[in-house]
Amino acid sequence: MSDRIVLHNMVFQGRHGVLEREQRELQPFEVDVELILNLQPAAVDDDLTKTVDYAAVFDHVRQIVESTSFRLLEALAEAIAHELLTGFPIAEVDVRVRKPRVPIDGQIDYAGVEIRRQRSGADRQRG
Repeated sequence: MSDRIVLHNMVFQGRHGVLEREQRELQPFEVDVELILNLQPAAVDDDLTKTVDYAAVFDHVRQIVESTSFRLLEALAEAIAHELLTGFPIAEVDVRVRKPRVPIDGQIDYAGVEIRRQRSGADRQRG
C-alpha cells in the first residue's frame, strides 16, 4: 500500500540518553512518522472518521517523548511505533527519531534511528 499520512519534524522536549545529565536535563527530540493506511475511503467521502486525526497522532507522540525516559533512541522509536499501531487503524508505521544535541566530541547535525513496524497478521485481519 502506498497511501500514507506524514507528520514531519515534530519537536518535543524529553529526557532520553545514556548519560546521567541526559536523563536529568530536557533536550529537543525531532520525530517524523509515516502512517500507512488506505486513504481512499476518507478521500472519496471527505470524512475525517475514515482516516487518522493528525492532532491525535501528534498528542500521542508528544506524550511518549515528554512523559517517559529511555536510554536509547531505539527504545523511544519502538515505543512510539507500538503506541501508534495499537492506538490507530493503520497497517504500518515508519518512525524516525533525531537527537540534535548529541554528546559527541565533534561536529554532527544529529544522531537518529529509523524503524518500520507493521501490525501482526491477526491485528491486520481485525484492523
